[in-house]
Amino acid sequence: MRYHALLATAALAVFTIACQSPLGFAATGPATAESPPSPGVSAPAMDRAQLLEDLRILAADDMEGRLVATAGSERARAYIIARFEQIGLEPIGDSFESTFEFGRPNGWSPTTTGTNIVARLRGTGESGRVMVVSAHYDHMGMRGGEIWNGADDNASGVAGLLATAASFAAAPPQHDIIFAAFDAEEHGLQGAEAFVANPPVPLETITFNLNLDMLAMSQERILWAVGTYHYPFLIPIVDAVAARSNVNLPMGFDEPSEDHGADWTQATDSGEFHAVGIPFIYLGVDYHPHYHEPTDTYENMTLDFFQDASETVVDFAREADRQLDMIGEASGR
Repeated sequence: MRYHALLATAALAVFTIACQSPLGFAATGPATAESPPSPGVSAPAMDRAQLLEDLRILAADDMEGRLVATAGSERARAYIIARFEQIGLEPIGDSFESTFEFGRPNGWSPTTTGTNIVARLRGTGESGRVMVVSAHYDHMGMRGGEIWNGADDNASGVAGLLATAASFAAAPPQHDIIFAAFDAEEHGLQGAEAFVANPPVPLETITFNLNLDMLAMSQERILWAVGTYHYPFLIPIVDAVAARSNVNLPMGFDEPSEDHGADWTQATDSGEFHAVGIPFIYLGVDYHPHYHEPTDTYENMTLDFFQDASETVVDFAREADRQLDMIGEASGR
């Protein structure tokens, strides 16, 4: 997540990760049983143990903070692609990877190559409308000899994206869904900007973006739904999902404000979709002491909340798929 104003609110705690996953990446932590299906979700129960494994692996020390254009980023990308293949997603074209270049005034590289990871799952219908479920996989890398693991920001969003993809693979959607793990969000939403500028399907067919950024840390069990100020026809969808969620799902943080940090519309990748008129909902938690700190580790997350929030994400994606034609008609897409 790319917030500008509240970096001074962060505080610290640290964690390490060991243990081996079936795909060969470092991981630890207790496994949990699969949960019963959430009300309204016509699909098998989300695999809560796999969700935690994905979070642990992507936030592990050997990912080195997943800074764009680094070996850690490459390892994270390999893991995400392996999981896409395991789930049964298909690339759009010859590869899951889509590279782009952007400028970085950092003194060591006039341009940097980022890599988005993009997959598709075919829907059963023929409306031609497409939903994009997105989450950025990059983070801050290593600073001062410390790894900034980025468990909440945004290994959690990618894990939620993978859980959503697995749900739809088990019980197919009505519409085509693109699952996009964006790179270089922390450097100005560069991956999302590149995606919108050169989309893998005609831009006019993209009807809705569900963006996931920071799902794993909330002592108050609050997951914010951002975007209904701009697209009020989405309020009934939020209300329907909130009524059956095990977490609090308020709406807000999307109205123009003179208070710096009070409007999250452009704080994350969904801002690039909004800029071209694509309706969005961004699901994420509020600021917390581990935000943009080396203490943003698996061990410091509120894991029960994360599991429940991710089930809400899956339910939201399914509700949006059911309502996608309404969204298209309301927005003229």
